[in-house]
Amino acid sequence: MNMINKTFTYRVIIEPDGRYYHGYAPALPGCHTFGKTIIETQKNLQEAISVYLESLMADGLSIPEDQSFESFTTISLRQQKAYA
Repeated sequence: MNMINKTFTYRVIIEPDGRYYHGYAPALPGCHTFGKTIIETQKNLQEAISVYLESLMADGLSIPEDQSFESFTTISLRQQKAYA
C-alpha cells in the first residue's frame, strides 16, 4: 500500500479562560483543548487536531479544509472628557 503525506493548515484561536487557556479550531467542530500556558495550549491543539483528523479518516469521512477569512476592524468612539 502506498502512503502519501498531506499537510493541513487550520486557523486556531487561543483565549484566556480563568487560570487556563482555551484553544480551538473553528473549521473543526468539537475540536477544543485547554492548557496552562499559550505554548502548552498550542501543543495540545496540534495533538487534538491530529487525533481529530485521524478519526475522520478512520471513519471514512472527508477532512474539511479551513476556508475561513479573518479580518480585523478598528472602531473609534468619541468620549466626553471627565473633569476633576
